Amino acid sequence: MAEFSGSIAKHYHERTKYDPETIAQKNKTLDWEKQPVPFKEYKIGQTFDLKPYLTDEELDSQWRRLSKLLFCSYGLTAKMATMFGSPLYLRAAPSAGGLYPVEVYLLSRGTDLLPPGLYNYQPQTHTLVHFWESEIWADLQAACFQHPALEKTKLAIATSAIFYRSAWRYEDRAYRRIFLDTGHILGNIELACAINSYRPYPIGGFNDEAIDKLLYLNSNEEGVMTVIPLLDLQNDTQKVFSATTALPSEVTTDYQVVPDGELLGYFHQKTQIDRVLEPLNKEEKGELFLEDKYNFPFCTKISTKITPIDWQENLSGIENTILKRRSTRAYTGANLTLLELNALLNFTYQPQDYARQGLDGSPDYFDLSLLETFVAVSGVDGLEEGCYYYAPKAQELRQIRFKNFRRELHYLCLGQDLGRDAGAVIFHTADLKLAISKYGDRVYRYLHLDAGHLGQRLNLAAIYLDLGVSGIGGFFDDQVNEVLGIPADEAVIYITTLGRPRRR
Repeated sequence: MAEFSGSIAKHYHERTKYDPETIAQKNKTLDWEKQPVPFKEYKIGQTFDLKPYLTDEELDSQWRRLSKLLFCSYGLTAKMATMFGSPLYLRAAPSAGGLYPVEVYLLSRGTDLLPPGLYNYQPQTHTLVHFWESEIWADLQAACFQHPALEKTKLAIATSAIFYRSAWRYEDRAYRRIFLDTGHILGNIELACAINSYRPYPIGGFNDEAIDKLLYLNSNEEGVMTVIPLLDLQNDTQKVFSATTALPSEVTTDYQVVPDGELLGYFHQKTQIDRVLEPLNKEEKGELFLEDKYNFPFCTKISTKITPIDWQENLSGIENTILKRRSTRAYTGANLTLLELNALLNFTYQPQDYARQGLDGSPDYFDLSLLETFVAVSGVDGLEEGCYYYAPKAQELRQIRFKNFRRELHYLCLGQDLGRDAGAVIFHTADLKLAISKYGDRVYRYLHLDAGHLGQRLNLAAIYLDLGVSGIGGFFDDQVNEVLGIPADEAVIYITTLGRPRRR
C-alpha cells in the first residue's frame, strides 16, 4: 500500500484525522452558494398531516403515538434567524454544524392507519408523504436477511443519509459525523418508543444495494444507515425474539488510494454487504461491556452507583427534555458535582436501573463491548483532576492520570472554549484493529452509531439536570491519546463536553 497499510477502515480513519500541521489545508473556505438544502421534497404522493395529533388528546391514540414518536425522534423544535436570510431549523436530535444529513422513512406492511408502502417523514411540516403504494414487506425482509423482528412487526423506520449535506462542510470526515448524527436519532427513537408504547429493533446489517433500491435512493448521493422494525406494544401481542443487529463485512486490504473528496463515497461502497458472512472470529458476542479495564490495585477508584434520575410520571421528563434540548455554546468554567456526573453516567450506561420507570432495561446497540469510555475531569467537586477510565460493569471511575487538562483540552478540541471550560469531557474510543477483526470494515459504522446513541443519552440527562452539554466530532485525533495517556491503538470516536452553561 502506497501510504497506509491495513484495511480500508483503518485507511479511512488515518486519512481523515485532524492534525495541527495539516488542518489548515483540510478546512477550506465554504462555498455558500452551494450550501445544501436540509429537506427532501416529494412532489407526488398522499400526505398525512401529523400536527393535529401533537396537541389534541381527543384524536385517535394510534395516530397520536406515531406522531409523537416521529416528532420526538427528528421533528423541528425551533427556528433561528441567520445572517444569510434563510432561517436555521433546529431538530430534536443534534447534528454537526446544523446540517442534518439524515432522512427518516417509514415502511408499512399495511396497518389500520397506513396502507402498505413507503413514506418519507417531512420534518418541516410534520407530515408523512406516501410516495410509493405497494406491498414492500417481503422485499424489506429479503434485504434484511429475514431478520426475525420483521416477521412480527408491521412498521419499520429506515434512516438514510444524504452525503453532500454533511460533506459540503466536513468533506471526507463527514462520514464519521453522519453516523454519529444517526446514533443521536437512534437514542431519541429508543426513548420516544418507550414513551409511546413501541419497541424498536435496530438493524445495522442489511443488503445495502437492495435496501437503497427499495427506497428508490440514488446510491451515489444517499444511502440507508439503519433499519428499525417497530413492535407496537399495544396491538402486537406476539413476542419478538432478539437477533444479531450487527453483521460483518469483508475486510478490504486491496483498495485504491482515491483523491480527497472521493474517499467518503469510496469507503461507503467498501463497507457494504450483499450476503450474510460467517463471523470473522468464532468468539461469541457476549455481554455488553465484555470486560472492565485498568483495574490496577494502586489506582484511585470512585463508585458511580447512585439513585436513578426520576423522569416523572409517564416519562414526561424525557419527552419535555427531548423537545427543549440544545447544544451548549459556552460554559462558565464552574465545577460540576460528583453527584451530577454520576447521574449522567448512570442514565447513559445503566439502562436496567430505569426499567421500573417504563424505559427499556436492555435497549439494542450494535456492540457496546467494543467501546471504551474515558473521562477527563477538570472541575468536579469531590473528584481529583485527571483522566479516569469508566468501568461500566463495576460502576466506578478509575484514575489513570493525575493532571489538570484544561489548556490541553482547549487545544485538542481545535481551540474551542467548550473543551477548556467544561467540568468534564467524555471520550468514547475503540480498538479499531480488534473491532475490524470482529465485524470487518463495516464495524466503523457500528462504532459511530453506538457512540452517537450513548452521546444522546448524555445530552438528555445533562439538559434534564440543567447542565450544559455539547458533542464534538472535530479534534486532533492522535494528540488526544498522547495527552490523556490513552493507548495509541484506541481510536477516538466521539467527545462529549459537560459543564455549567453560560446564560445569555
